Amino acid sequence: MLKVLVVDDEKPARARLRRMLAKVPGWRVVGESASGDDALADIRSLGPDAVLLDISMPGLDGMSLARTLEKQPHPPVVIFCTAWPGQALDAFDSGAVDYLVKPVRAERLAAALDKAARFVRRDPSQEAVITATSGHRTEVIEMGAVICLLAEDKYTTVHHEGGKSLISDSLVELEKAFGDRLLRVHRGALVARERIRGLQRGDGGVVSVLLEGCDERPQISRRCLPTVRREIKNRKAAT
Repeated sequence: MLKVLVVDDEKPARARLRRMLAKVPGWRVVGESASGDDALADIRSLGPDAVLLDISMPGLDGMSLARTLEKQPHPPVVIFCTAWPGQALDAFDSGAVDYLVKPVRAERLAAALDKAARFVRRDPSQEAVITATSGHRTEVIEMGAVICLLAEDKYTTVHHEGGKSLISDSLVELEKAFGDRLLRVHRGALVARERIRGLQRGDGGVVSVLLEGCDERPQISRRCLPTVRREIKNRKAAT
């Protein structure tokens, strides 16, 4: 049974969420907090797996609390429950997995908790992931499914086994986080090392990389070409 803490400065709102949570299997309410400061103390003492968090509260507001929690080693999953529909982007930037607008509907709450459960139960030793958010929806993409990542204006397109998704992470950030899995082939492209199948030379001497599971053929810059060739040689030698 997973544990959830309800954080809202309005008692009726907390009571309504508690009644709704009683009907969601696999979860139990371990406490209620009327402010962000109280919630921070309650999280330390109660150890909830997830927090249903209001934004507008006296003292430490919900957004500030979420950012504080994000810096902790093992923070609870945050689901915002708020009357303010216009702060979803800030909420997801603070690490929240979902954003529910009051009055919260039972089916949306159940879906958010189902998503939270997947995050809670994810073993840190298991597959690393990339998350893509669109509106109120969060998509979890396992690194093993990623084929390549291409920079497009201020965003990055992730081509993966399930299609393609748009994320706000830069290629520099992704390379730092997953450099063991991804290889830089161009200033605007990273590819999954294990997906590289060869090189293709086109008109004007342009060289592209052939990837398994994807029709994309990212161009390889002259600076990166020796590294890509060495990667292919090393992979062949390993097999």
